[in-house]
Amino acid sequence: MYTSRMTTWITVLVAYALSLATSAFAGTQGSTLFPKPGSPSKLYTLKQDISGPGFYAFFKFEAIEDPTHGRVQYVDEPTAIRENLTFATPDTFILRADHKTVLTPTSPGRKSVRIISRDEFKTHIAIFDVRHMPEGCATWPAIWELYPTNWPSGGEIDIIEGVNNQAANQATIHTTSGCSMPPSSNPASNRTQLGSDTQNKCDWEVNYNAGCGVSFPKSGPPTFGPAFNKAGGGWFVLERTPTVMKIWFWSRNDPTVPAEVKSKYSAVVNPSTYGIPYAYFPNTQCEFNKYFKENNLVINLTLCGDWAGGDDVWKQTGCPAPSCNAFVETNPAAFADAFFDFANIRIYEQPFDLGIYPKRHVEGRRKALSHNLGVKEIH
Repeated sequence: MYTSRMTTWITVLVAYALSLATSAFAGTQGSTLFPKPGSPSKLYTLKQDISGPGFYAFFKFEAIEDPTHGRVQYVDEPTAIRENLTFATPDTFILRADHKTVLTPTSPGRKSVRIISRDEFKTHIAIFDVRHMPEGCATWPAIWELYPTNWPSGGEIDIIEGVNNQAANQATIHTTSGCSMPPSSNPASNRTQLGSDTQNKCDWEVNYNAGCGVSFPKSGPPTFGPAFNKAGGGWFVLERTPTVMKIWFWSRNDPTVPAEVKSKYSAVVNPSTYGIPYAYFPNTQCEFNKYFKENNLVINLTLCGDWAGGDDVWKQTGCPAPSCNAFVETNPAAFADAFFDFANIRIYEQPFDLGIYPKRHVEGRRKALSHNLGVKEIH
């Protein structure tokens, strides 16, 4: 294990040094080999590879009241395992809603799951290999990041989100007042993306907390709901830096998916090769270091609630019930396909960008690197 770990780190260090040397030679890094503190580098190194049972160590279950007022009852980990709302094999992790119980209007909500990472992240790449996402009337699945204290004081990034079998994924950022996005339709904004803006004021107190949203294209590879599942799912990638947030997507059989995204064994990734993102959020009108703190990763499935169960939204679904809550209560079998199936999640960070991480993170990485390479620390 030690030899393998040391070899991996040597590979990472060599790749990183070569990248920086190339950039320096080209003049993009100034006169020094290493970048200035806080400046973004193109390479990210693997921090976490979460697969199968590893999800239980990386995440904790939140048995809390749904803050979006869904007709759900979030359960703890023992309950989720006992009632088969989650299970894992070496290459699969499942999260789902109960699909057997008939509810009454006075009973607790349909049992479901919400998990949050134990670790926090700031500048990073997150790659999600998703085979299946919850589908069906009343469903509101989401994969997102947030600062969990005093929401939304530390920001929220919605990577995958939608309701009621909508045709395409929607990515959104939510903040306190003072943050906005330039319209992508304005060429001067340099905000090139495949998706379309829905709102450009990120303040949660404006536009009914719609946030700064980007709707993915409805034509082309399916990014949400039944069509996404029928296609075998795909890969979503988030890049977050102090200057930009980007989200990419590749469908399961897309021949253009980067090999480093497709392979769970990639020790280093370089998002500068990924092409135009589906969603692009620049910091030109929003100081990210002010509005976004270190965020936790959250995965949840709620039912109905403020968005999926809104009267106007529900009326447009054509779902066979007078209200969203009534549908959830009386149609358990309708939620047989309301589940996530993950192949893996990978988190990458920039270990040498000392201007980005808090001191405790830098110290931890320095000590870990010294240990893994067998280098004695000098004090």
